[in-house]
Amino acid sequence: MRDAAFKSVAVGFFDGVHLGHQEILDKAESALTFSSHPLEVLCPEKAPRLIMSNEERLASIGKPTTVLEFTRELASMSAEEFAEKHFKGKKVYSGANWTFGKGGVGNIDWLIAHGYEAEVVPYATYHSEPISSTRIRAALLNGEVKAAAEMMGRPYKVRGVTFKGKGKGKELGYPTINIRPKKPMALKTGVYKVELNGSLGIANFGYAPTFNKDAWSSPTLEVHLLNSDRHFITPTHNSNYEVIFLDFVREEKRFTSLEELKLQIAKDVANVV
Repeated sequence: MRDAAFKSVAVGFFDGVHLGHQEILDKAESALTFSSHPLEVLCPEKAPRLIMSNEERLASIGKPTTVLEFTRELASMSAEEFAEKHFKGKKVYSGANWTFGKGGVGNIDWLIAHGYEAEVVPYATYHSEPISSTRIRAALLNGEVKAAAEMMGRPYKVRGVTFKGKGKGKELGYPTINIRPKKPMALKTGVYKVELNGSLGIANFGYAPTFNKDAWSSPTLEVHLLNSDRHFITPTHNSNYEVIFLDFVREEKRFTSLEELKLQIAKDVANVV
């Protein structure tokens, strides 16, 4: 169905598609978003690590969506031109801090003043404070995956592709599925209680520094499944998996020996079963 057929539109970037975004989206028949975060184009060094991949974000919006490629040319478009092109004949819904047009001069008040039908959707709150993508990112970067899940209305998940590891987990008696996320993760390095393919697991997201020269050069996700005799998975390389993060267990650290690391992993496993 053509975009013009819809009489209302929810607008925003919608990273995380959290409870506040969901309230905006519930108001409208369609959505309008961008292919990338504006800062990735305008000021890459300040661009945040995103909560979701673009694919996940668009799938989670859950309604007909117009996706605009964010470019410097789009950013330089006047508010008048942008509104005429995308909002004519529609009611516009957004959060209070959404802006558009060159210099960010357009917002809901601007639309109303220029004869458009528009409405600010009030913030959803968590612990009496507004929910925002920025707040969720901060929670994830503190390892607070439970708080992030409550603000998103669903668990924090990461999709990625399996790859052949170095066999170090297997040598310790804790074989892992090694997963390369499809995007840089907005997540604190450390050990987490997770779920993969219906199985409970424990995951290390980080560098595995105890392995010294065999440590990872960038944060890597390694998942050890518990009760693997009942939920056995033999991943082929380049398989796609989704890891659900349930709780933060502990900080990642360098141990003085592999035996000390093995003892700690045993404690970690005992803490999550």
